[in-house]
Amino acid sequence: MYIELDAVFGNEGAGKAFDYAFALEDELIASDVHVSGRVYNKTGIVYLEGKAVYELTAVCARCNAPIRKPVEVPLSHCLIPHAEDDEDDYYIVVENMRLDLDALVAEDIFLAMPSRFLCRESCKGLCSICGADLNQTTCNCVKSTDPRWDVLKNLF
Repeated sequence: MYIELDAVFGNEGAGKAFDYAFALEDELIASDVHVSGRVYNKTGIVYLEGKAVYELTAVCARCNAPIRKPVEVPLSHCLIPHAEDDEDDYYIVVENMRLDLDALVAEDIFLAMPSRFLCRESCKGLCSICGADLNQTTCNCVKSTDPRWDVLKNLF
């Protein structure tokens, strides 16, 4: 979705609300992304505030269980019509007074994703010997140790 921002950049106190959904093609995103918020001009500076909500589907990095949960990503950006320095990532440059909101939201979603997914923080994972899910059962596997460390056990 493109937002025309001529009226917002030109008028202090002006604003535009947005509320829509779009499909983001990724194997981790199980639903449409619902985006809502507003773009507004406050004291001559244009801000974008809102949120993106979608349903995440993944597998747990420890126990390999499927994960399906709702995720909310906050959107907060400062918009400018042009920039002299391309190295400043704080501002979003809006060329031709048109903002591609889908691309901006997709970037925010991918930057907010964790590097690994857990079904819960206390997940115990799988046994490295027999492969049992340690969240549901206990196993009697004997963990092998390096015999070179046995000398240290005798000290205590």
